[in-house]
Amino acid sequence: MRNTTSRTSGLVGAVGLLAVASTLVACGSTSQAAPLSNPSGSSAAKHPEWSKYTFTIGDNGGDGSQALAKITGVFDNAPYKVKFARFTYGPPLVQAAASGDIDLGSVGDVPPITGAAKEYGFKVVAVNRSLRPTQAVENIIVPKGSKLRKLADLKGRKIAVPQGSSAHGLALNALKSVGLSPKDVHLVFLDPAAGATAFNTGKVDAWAIWNPQSAIAVKNGARILAKGLPPIDQTSSYYVASDKSLKDPTKRAALTDVLKRLSYEFAWGVKHPDKYALALSQEEGISLSDAKTSLAAFETRVTPVEKADIEAEQKLADAFLEAGQITKKVDVSSITDNILPAGYDSSKLKVD
Repeated sequence: MRNTTSRTSGLVGAVGLLAVASTLVACGSTSQAAPLSNPSGSSAAKHPEWSKYTFTIGDNGGDGSQALAKITGVFDNAPYKVKFARFTYGPPLVQAAASGDIDLGSVGDVPPITGAAKEYGFKVVAVNRSLRPTQAVENIIVPKGSKLRKLADLKGRKIAVPQGSSAHGLALNALKSVGLSPKDVHLVFLDPAAGATAFNTGKVDAWAIWNPQSAIAVKNGARILAKGLPPIDQTSSYYVASDKSLKDPTKRAALTDVLKRLSYEFAWGVKHPDKYALALSQEEGISLSDAKTSLAAFETRVTPVEKADIEAEQKLADAFLEAGQITKKVDVSSITDNILPAGYDSSKLKVD
């Protein structure tokens, strides 16, 4: 997913970083909402074979998913266990899905492309669509007092960007929109934490980054040079899943149940914005005000992948190849495998 904090954690074996995981069990919930009883019309009694599974959900941070799971009790009556594993941003999460270290996770539009170019074993299984498509969840920002006023001014400048992330795609398309290529600037590939340091100490001239970092920086005086909106950016993120999990029919069915429950918690968050913001602030260690600012652009609905999504991703993949950011042509349709039923839309769920 495009949202993240500056915490530096990931999965051992996937990226060689510290694993941070928390297991959710029914007795450990402090839910403030009624648990989702039957998200897929199935119950534990009907699927005792699911009880053997523990699903690991990759969490990019910035969306409050772990806290929401506890608040809503969405997994309280699930016939399987769930744990979350924190990542700094999308590319390591896709790698972890490919290696089977996680089963499911949400990332921005670019990590599936760079992962496919490296021939990782994963699939895109659903889309997390913005309910506020005119609100950017990531931007290219410049420091307070910067003399840069338009995208063309970036020529010859240093731009911090998390490599292979959605912000990388934003930077690439933004440059292209004014006739510039990566060769015309200095792309400085830094993870979000290092990017924040470089930006705050004046070591780079601009930073392509998502919320909450972007929102907090702007609140503190930074200025938006380009918003992450069409036609230079998508406002959707994508759920990816492990090929290993998808190839097992029983596990695949259970994984669909996991995804439906996740979609419910975000639907609940949209209906309860104040509680959602509080959950995010507690999970990420940011102020309630910053959490509200970050979530102003993050109201989403989960749906199957559609033809238009594949076309948008293919266009982006081709742009990455043309710009020399990947070395292998990617066929996006070949890495797409919907697990939600046709017509599924989490914004239509009945939420208390």
